[in-house]
Amino acid sequence: MSAPNSPVSGLARLLVQHGRLIEADAETLQSTANSSKTPFIEQLIRSHKMTARGIAEFSSQAFGYPLLDLDHIDPSYIPQGVLDNKVMQIQRLVPLFKRGTKLFIGLSDITNLQALEEVRFQTGLQVQPLVVEDGKLVILLNKIVESTGANLSNMALDDVNLEMDGGEEDTSQNDAAVLEVDDAPIVKYLQKILLDAINAGVSDIHFEPYEKFFRIRYRLDGVLREVAQPPLAIKDKLASRIKVISKLDISEKRVPQDGRMKLVLSKSRAIDFRVSTMPTMHGEKICMRILDPSSATLGIDALGYDPDQKEILLEAIQRPYGMILVTGPTGSGKTVSLYTCLNILNQPGINISTAEDPCEINLPGVNQVNVNEKSGLTFAVALKAFLRQDPDIIMVGEIRDLGTADISIKAAQTGHMVFSTLHTNDAPTTLTRMLNMGIAPFNIASSVILITAQRLARKLCSCKTPIDIPHQALLDAGFEEEELDGTWSPYKPVGCDICKGSGYKGRVGIYQVMPITDAMNRIIMTNGNAIDIADQAKRDGVRDLRGSGLRKVKQGLTSLEEVMAVTNE
Repeated sequence: MSAPNSPVSGLARLLVQHGRLIEADAETLQSTANSSKTPFIEQLIRSHKMTARGIAEFSSQAFGYPLLDLDHIDPSYIPQGVLDNKVMQIQRLVPLFKRGTKLFIGLSDITNLQALEEVRFQTGLQVQPLVVEDGKLVILLNKIVESTGANLSNMALDDVNLEMDGGEEDTSQNDAAVLEVDDAPIVKYLQKILLDAINAGVSDIHFEPYEKFFRIRYRLDGVLREVAQPPLAIKDKLASRIKVISKLDISEKRVPQDGRMKLVLSKSRAIDFRVSTMPTMHGEKICMRILDPSSATLGIDALGYDPDQKEILLEAIQRPYGMILVTGPTGSGKTVSLYTCLNILNQPGINISTAEDPCEINLPGVNQVNVNEKSGLTFAVALKAFLRQDPDIIMVGEIRDLGTADISIKAAQTGHMVFSTLHTNDAPTTLTRMLNMGIAPFNIASSVILITAQRLARKLCSCKTPIDIPHQALLDAGFEEEELDGTWSPYKPVGCDICKGSGYKGRVGIYQVMPITDAMNRIIMTNGNAIDIADQAKRDGVRDLRGSGLRKVKQGLTSLEEVMAVTNE
C-alpha cells in the first residue's frame, strides 16, 4: 500500500494500492513520464511491467466502466466537430458516439479527471467514460487526424528540404502547372510522410488512389501496413508534387514514369528516393523506394552472415580477379550486400566502376553509371567502356542477357574482379541459369568463384517468448537430431508497443554462401544440373538457405514460422 504522502498519484497510485506495481517502480515511471512530458501509461507499457490490454482490464474492473475494443470502431462514424483534434490528442481521448445529451468518451487513463472536465466544459454534454487500450487509442486518433486533413495545415518542417536529384527544380515544365502543386500544406504533408517513413525504418512508400478513398502504406520489415487515409481530393496534387520534384512530366498520366528525388535532412545527411508512377483506374499509383546511403556503411557484421560464411566471402572479394554473384528475389537486400563488399574494397589505390539501373546508393570514391536503355547506354555498352577505363573492380547491377553475361565473364577472365546479381532461388540454380542463357560451361567454370543466395527474415522483438514445438515438427523443419539436445528453445513473436504489436522489429539476412570448388567445376563442365551441384555443395559443407535460417532460429533471432515462410523449401 502506498503511504498517504506518497509522490505517486492517479493511475500509478491505484496500481500500487492494488498490488499491481511496487511503489519504487511507480515513482520512477511517473518521474520519467513527467520529465519527458509523456503519459504515464505510455511509460508503463514501454517498461513491459504491464501490457496495454492489462491496464485497460484493470481500469475497467477498478472503476466499473465498460471496456471497449477500438478494433471494431470505424473512424468515419466518429462524431464530427464535437471536439477539436488538438484537444483529443493532448488529452488522449476520443468521442466515440453521442446519445441525446450524453457523449461517450474513450480514454485509456480513467483517472484523468481534468480531461473529462474539459470535454464536459467544451461540449456542454454529459460525459460517459469508456475504457480503451492505449495503443489502439493512439492508432484511432492518428486515423481521425489524417482523415480530416488536419496534418495538411499544422506541420512545421522547416529543418528539412525536398530537392530533386539534380538540385534545382525543373523550370522547363509549365509554370502554371508547377504553381498549382506548389501548395504549402501539400508540401508539408509530403515531407511529414517521408520523415515518418525514414524514422520508422521503412523501405517503400505506396500512394494508392481508389474510387472512394486514397490510402498511404509503408513497407516495414517486408510487410505492408496502412498508415494514413488522407482526403481523396488531394491525390492529384500530391502526385503532381512528387512528379515535379522527381523531374517527371506532370502532364503525362497515361504511361509509367521513373525518377529520383532527395530529402535533405541536414548538411551531413540526405536520403534519396527512387520514384515510380503507374496509371491505374482511379489515378496514378506512386511507389517510392527509400535509398539510405548509410545502409552501405553498416559493415558486414550487421548483415547477419554466420562467422564461417563471412570468412569465405571476405576471402573471395580480396582475390585479384573472378566473378562473384549475389542472387535472390527483389527486396532481398542484394544491393546492400554488394555495396557493403564494395565499401570494404573502396580504397584510394583501387578503381571501382558500377553500371546500374538505376544507381540506388551513392558511394563516394566509386564511379557509378546509370544505365539508360532509351539513349543506348546498356549494361553491355557500359561494360565495354569500363574495360577501357583501367578498372580493378566492376559491378554490374544485373546480368539480364547473354551479351552482358559474355562481357562480364571476359572481364573476370582478364584480371578484373566482377560483382553482379541474378534473380534465382538459390546458389546452385544460378549456375544452371547461366548455362540456359547460352554461356559456355568452360567460361562459367573459369570465371565464377563464389555465389551467395540470400533472403531477409524479420527479427523477433525483445518481447519474444519461448515456445514449445513438438520434437518431430523440428525434425521435419530441417533440424538434425543432435541439435535437439534441450539446451535451447525456439521463440515466438508476442507483440508490444515497440514492435507495434507485430512481434518483429527489423530484419536479418539468411545466406547460402557457395564457393565454386574444383568438384563443382567438373560438374559444370559435364553439363550437370542444379541437383548435382546442390549435392556437391552439401558434401562441401555449404548450408542451404533453410539450414542458415534454422541457425537464426536456434540463436533466438527469428521464429521458425518466419524461416519456413522465407525459405520455402
